[in-house]
Amino acid sequence: MVTGMRRVGKTTLLKMVFDGINSPNKVFLDIENPVEQKIFEEKDYNNIWANLKPYGIANTSKSYLFLDEVQASPSIIKAVKYLQDHYDVKFFLTGSSSFYLKNLFSESLAGRKIIFEMFPLDFEEFLIFKGITKEFHISFKQKQDKKNKIQHERLKKFYEEYLEFGGFPQVVLAESFEQKKENLKDIFKSYFEKDVRSLADFREINVFRDLLLLLLRRVGSKLEISKLSVEVGAARATVYSYLSFLQGTYMIDLVPLYSKSIDKEVAGAKKVYVCDNGLLSQFSRVSSGALLENAVYLNLKQCGKIGYYQKRQGSEVDFILDDKIALEVKEKGNESDYLKLSRIAKSLDIKERYVVSKDFAPKRGFIPASEV
Repeated sequence: MVTGMRRVGKTTLLKMVFDGINSPNKVFLDIENPVEQKIFEEKDYNNIWANLKPYGIANTSKSYLFLDEVQASPSIIKAVKYLQDHYDVKFFLTGSSSFYLKNLFSESLAGRKIIFEMFPLDFEEFLIFKGITKEFHISFKQKQDKKNKIQHERLKKFYEEYLEFGGFPQVVLAESFEQKKENLKDIFKSYFEKDVRSLADFREINVFRDLLLLLLRRVGSKLEISKLSVEVGAARATVYSYLSFLQGTYMIDLVPLYSKSIDKEVAGAKKVYVCDNGLLSQFSRVSSGALLENAVYLNLKQCGKIGYYQKRQGSEVDFILDDKIALEVKEKGNESDYLKLSRIAKSLDIKERYVVSKDFAPKRGFIPASEV
């Protein structure tokens, strides 16, 4: 099962896998197409094989069934379970919303599924799409030790583009900035039309929209549910419900407070980040610093568990990675930033700490944001 936000490349990936399978007994079906939905609309699931026969599929040898956008027909999941249990068949599925699909699969396909989540491109993938090969180091110590000012300057304009337009593949591949903007508008519109309206039963869609636009403006900030409730004119329970939906449909991430106490970590206010910098920059007026912090988060999230730290007096660390690396994001990192970070990290018994700087800083303790 491949899931993720719309337009991240799930269908393209599935078609690549489809082309790589050396068997004539395979078919690729678009479940958003009512005709192809009908194949699985049988009371006796054994009759599905007769419906697949015109597509060249037989159950006399192993078959490979690729079903794209399965959330368009929820009843299909029961048929998938039955066929997988009783025949030699392998399914490859895509769907655009973990909010819906994970709940659906948790019971129906328990023990039978592997879920892969796809996200917009990180900066390394962005460069690959631009035809640029660059070695990215896994450890943060290597990122620090092997940084190179000449290479940093060479990639500077690409990182600026990534900060402004993000990592949706069709946006990255668009040649003009105007086309990139049009593609982002289309992605945002598609999210509302296909995910929000089809998956959610929200009576006040305008309140949901207002909350989302409010969250875009507050990227990198702690959320105070009571204030959000007042600003959008909705009950706290409604705000929590909308936040859950936004997370489940991959639009936002909520990052918890880092604490060695699990109770404090659960109780602490969460910081909000948005799935893609392109959507953030096009649909909200945020500072360049907020765009940078969001981009760094998106590239860090694949590295492990992320939290943020804040003392009662106000001193803050942007990210704590896997309880062992402290990271502070700055547009122009300097020595005082590193010394402040070091003091806080020492108090937390965190030995590894770095200032992630958009501008190149030659000293130890600094990592270019484009290397993250």
